[in-house]
Amino acid sequence: MAHVISDECVKCGACAAVCPTSCITEGETQYVINEEECVDCCSCESECPTGAITQQ
Repeated sequence: MAHVISDECVKCGACAAVCPTSCITEGETQYVINEEECVDCCSCESECPTGAITQQ
């Protein structure tokens, strides 16, 4: 099950820095996760300071 990033994202980049598959990229208003590349490691979820990342 892939993770998603909600509107609470403040574009700090912490999630992208810890992603082992580099499936998190910077979007226009927030970071986004490529569901097809996400391996559900949960590294991003625990790193997010605003709790914007959850399992889909």
